[in-house]
Amino acid sequence: MVRIGTHSGSFHCDEALGCFILRQTADFKDAEIVRSRDTETLAGLDVVIDVGGVYDPATARYDHHQRDFKEVFGHGFTTKLSSAGLVYKHYGREVVAGVMGLDASHPDVETVYLAVYKKFMEAVDAIDNGINQWDAEGPPKYISRTDLGSRVAGLNPFWNDEDQSAERLMEQFLKAVELTGSEFLDSINYHSKVWLPGRSYVVEALAERKAADPSGRIIVLRHFCPWKEHLYDLEAEQGIEGQILYVLYEDDREKKWRIQAVSQSPGSFESRHALPAAWRGLRDEELSKSSGVPGGVFVHASGFIGGAATEEGVLAMARLALPAQES
Repeated sequence: MVRIGTHSGSFHCDEALGCFILRQTADFKDAEIVRSRDTETLAGLDVVIDVGGVYDPATARYDHHQRDFKEVFGHGFTTKLSSAGLVYKHYGREVVAGVMGLDASHPDVETVYLAVYKKFMEAVDAIDNGINQWDAEGPPKYISRTDLGSRVAGLNPFWNDEDQSAERLMEQFLKAVELTGSEFLDSINYHSKVWLPGRSYVVEALAERKAADPSGRIIVLRHFCPWKEHLYDLEAEQGIEGQILYVLYEDDREKKWRIQAVSQSPGSFESRHALPAAWRGLRDEELSKSSGVPGGVFVHASGFIGGAATEEGVLAMARLALPAQES
């Protein structure tokens, strides 16, 4: 039987998740897990993670505790890898492709593979390596939304539990493998079934922005989705940071159209170019009279969002709201 090795004693999120990922691959599917620090025992195993002092993909050794270890995921990420990150770097595409039911070379697999690292895996690496999420100023170094490491740590036997046996530790470690694995698969499924379709709608809207308005600063979503994160990411990828000022979409519940000013940055309440001050706080006929656009519904007092009865109405509002030299 194929066997995966990792260290004995107290366990952590990274090796639990690394073991789960390996067990989803063709080479190590449902492999037995052996927990040991004995050199001879580890030498006879098919793959070893988080112990042994060796990083060598050719011999399936994935430790990250060496003094000279500096491996990162690549693709612009600079966080030093844990054993989970090492395993994901080498086997993640295969696992993502399997969950998505696509060939590993499919471009959607690569997109989800990178998104899962950014939104899920990188935090595991950073926390295991003791990297603070924040400096005194600036954006976070990585995204951490799960507190998974703390929950895995809580599965270790308490310091004063009478049973500290290897059998008890293995029982709890296997619970950690299942916990981390379940959330890992949830992340793949979310990014492939929810996040990726939304991204595709924003990609489409950006590609057609000059058709919406020659300025290229207005986009129209043909299907509503949570668009903000995708817009910032895609602007950066396409080298057009800060260019989109307004996003138009239909409110699925009210069947009326919205115009939303894009904020300066993720999490910011300041718009790149808010709707005109003269419209703010107005509704219905007052708004239509002030803007000159029939079918006005409202503009928020801060100018970050407004609405009209039709797509033509919000498009007219967006064009009127553009900076004077661009309208």
